Amino acid sequence: MRIREFRITRFQFRRDRVIGDSQVRIAESNHAALELIADDGTTGLGFFQALFHPLPALAELERLFGTEAWPVIDGREPGPVVNRLGKPRGGNNRRMSFAFDEAINQAAWDLLGKQVGLPLWRLLGGTDARVRAYASGLDFHFSDSQFRHFFGTAVDQGYRGTKIKVGHPDVEWDLNRLAILKDIIGDDVSVMVDANEAWTPKETIRRLGIYRRAGFDIYWVEDPCPRDDFDGLREVREAVPWVHVNSGEYLDLHGKRQLLEARGADILNVHGHVNDVMRAGWLAGEHNVAVSLGNTMLELGVHMAAALPEVQWIEYSFQNYKHLVEEPVIIVDGHMFAPDRPGHGFTLSADARGRFAEPEVRAFDDLPPAPDNSPIHLEPDPVDAGGRHPVDSSVVRQEM
Repeated sequence: MRIREFRITRFQFRRDRVIGDSQVRIAESNHAALELIADDGTTGLGFFQALFHPLPALAELERLFGTEAWPVIDGREPGPVVNRLGKPRGGNNRRMSFAFDEAINQAAWDLLGKQVGLPLWRLLGGTDARVRAYASGLDFHFSDSQFRHFFGTAVDQGYRGTKIKVGHPDVEWDLNRLAILKDIIGDDVSVMVDANEAWTPKETIRRLGIYRRAGFDIYWVEDPCPRDDFDGLREVREAVPWVHVNSGEYLDLHGKRQLLEARGADILNVHGHVNDVMRAGWLAGEHNVAVSLGNTMLELGVHMAAALPEVQWIEYSFQNYKHLVEEPVIIVDGHMFAPDRPGHGFTLSADARGRFAEPEVRAFDDLPPAPDNSPIHLEPDPVDAGGRHPVDSSVVRQEM
């Protein structure tokens, strides 16, 4: 089996809700699917995205991929592609444009799994397809009523862990959200908070102390201060031993190693590049640190989560792109199940390719909405009339 062709499908549509944190606000989805096609017709699927701006038009993406990425994989077998090590020196010490390399990695692993007839999680050494999931709202820009509906529905669906966004300049805003959450979930559901680097170490310690004195039991605080402040993260760990520090999301593999060596995390957060996730998991095991899987496109990370014994939780944030594949991941009673089909188990939907592909860049006002396929449907809140939300990130920045 050798890789002979590639195909890119570009998608751009409105999200079913605004997602974000104290630093960012995202209202549209800009994703592309990469298919690597082997000489026997087998197809491997990967994804890349742009969070804050539209991807270039399809013709330009194809040109860039053909120039930058294709010469590295054209005619090669999937096994050597996923196992290849290059010399990280000079101009080669960089990631490809638009994370093409991550999409290639996902698609090549998909091909390799199909070649040997194994689902990816088993190919990576996993023995149990079930992983505990927590409900993540990406909820900083929710109104209180939307927040209450979202997490109330999630708990009704069986999730035993919840993660909310904090980091507002006014600590009372954070306390209000925590109070609403506690009213919904009681004391039997784990609470995680994510500040997205909003604080200094000292402010982190102060805020977590305020939360505790107000009666809120926090299981982990995620990315409380800047990603490479390893001494500061260790300071937080030592000052608030009743809260786990979860970090590493924004770091490359080298940075994750530095974080672990500095003892700056109780839980290492990893994401979507299969090789990097597995290597980070091994590093975490060496340092006796737990692992959490953050958001990955279509929850593809469930395969790595099922293969790493250090993983305690995987994030699920109810994003509306299930229509892009034929058979999305199954989630039952707060547990995510890795597909048992060869490869990672996702096939690009023919309907999505025909109805939702957008080869040209479109302005936001012209974008179609995605199908309402989220298991939690949010009604627009009346306070959002005219596009102005009371916690719009631009308002937050002005207040700061």
